[in-house]
Amino acid sequence: MPGSVTSAFSEPEDFEAALRAEGYRSLLIIGRGRFHARLTQITLPILHLSTTEENLSRIALLSVPADIVQIIFPTAAFPLATFGGIAARSGEILTISPNEQVYARTIGPSETATIWLPVKELARYGGALTGAPLTVPSAVQRWRPSAQARRRLRSLHAAATRMAANNPLAVVDAEAAHGLEQQLIHAIVECMVDKPADADHRSERRHSDAMTRFAQLLQARPGRSIPIAEICTALGLSQRLLRGLCAKHLGMGPVAYDRLRRMALVRRALRRGEGAAVGVAEVARRYSFRSPGRFAVRYRAAFGESPSATVRRFLESDGKENASAPLLPAG
Repeated sequence: MPGSVTSAFSEPEDFEAALRAEGYRSLLIIGRGRFHARLTQITLPILHLSTTEENLSRIALLSVPADIVQIIFPTAAFPLATFGGIAARSGEILTISPNEQVYARTIGPSETATIWLPVKELARYGGALTGAPLTVPSAVQRWRPSAQARRRLRSLHAAATRMAANNPLAVVDAEAAHGLEQQLIHAIVECMVDKPADADHRSERRHSDAMTRFAQLLQARPGRSIPIAEICTALGLSQRLLRGLCAKHLGMGPVAYDRLRRMALVRRALRRGEGAAVGVAEVARRYSFRSPGRFAVRYRAAFGESPSATVRRFLESDGKENASAPLLPAG
């Protein structure tokens, strides 16, 4: 059923929970400062649209459903997030093929538009509008549509976002939703009538698969600090190649990323009240942080507050801390 919701967030964990509906997992904030974000989600009969506005750099793992192609582009004068180590240049859009799992990294403030389109609908509409079925190349691809097609897609997405924020009931109207959707699909097809900017080289495919296995390895051992030599053996990669891939996809080395990932898991546990029950040091040890003093310094550098301050906020909220708030109800 068509509808929309716009929400604001001041805690990364709450933002991550909302982003699960967009296919995101494992959100890690890597920028300094007080976090805030805004998410607008629009559901139409065929399409799903979203706009994310974030003020800090972050890394997240994106899993695209098996029957969906994602179309992604920046909405304002911000650099587009890097997906699978690839960022759209000026005048480009990105597509991510079905069943892909890639790291998505933003640098500084960002504002990103996303459209989910079922693969069968893309093929059907593409055939009707161009005379030949449209297919999406595998992995992450950059496209260079005409300026007119690109502007049309961006303006339609922006209009839908404004409609959801200012008059959410308009999205529920069947006739209005259908008309908007048809225009958006036509704009998407116009942007994809030519071939993508890059060929899907085999080496890039292997590297993308290696980063997927890297993510799966860390997910299977959430609380353990895994030595880089062990990671390389498990993935069949040299340390030099692993560091190069992590720099491209994550913007940091594998050890630094793994440490930040585990630190975020500690923060999540402290926000749930575990620190109040067993103490910060014990929670940190569960995630392979053996030195309380060193951990406290890194925690403050990563999150802008001490571990005890996180625990104190939980106690002051009586365990009912909720930092996200829908600005508009679903239609």
